[in-house]
Amino acid sequence: MKFTTVFAVLAATAATVAATPETNAQRLARGLPPNPPARRATPVGAKRSTPSGTPSQCNTGAIQCCNSVTQASNPVAQLLIGLLGIIVGGDVAVGLTCSPLSVIGVGGNSCTQQPVCCENNNFNGLIAIGCTPININL
Repeated sequence: MKFTTVFAVLAATAATVAATPETNAQRLARGLPPNPPARRATPVGAKRSTPSGTPSQCNTGAIQCCNSVTQASNPVAQLLIGLLGIIVGGDVAVGLTCSPLSVIGVGGNSCTQQPVCCENNNFNGLIAIGCTPININL
């Protein structure tokens, strides 16, 4: 009887200790390595239900509406770049005769040509350098 009682007490104690998770601090204090991290977010390898959309904002400035977008090697673009004294590589996209779009589709502020996102818009709309065409779904 005593053996059964002692065994039951030891079993209950072992079950209680096993049910309480040990923290990494306690493991490190005992000289053991930390537990691996618990994954609580989306499982690794989870697929999106729909693909990401095309962003409709510029991280480099305002969205521009340009009458034409061409390479810096284009003769017209070369003429403007030369007159302004800008040094640009020939494979850089430039927008010609651009105007900023502040709020898309409000008050007649729409773009019937090519909306672009440009890195350098400091030439009063004459030319914008480093342009990337964007889709604003007008």
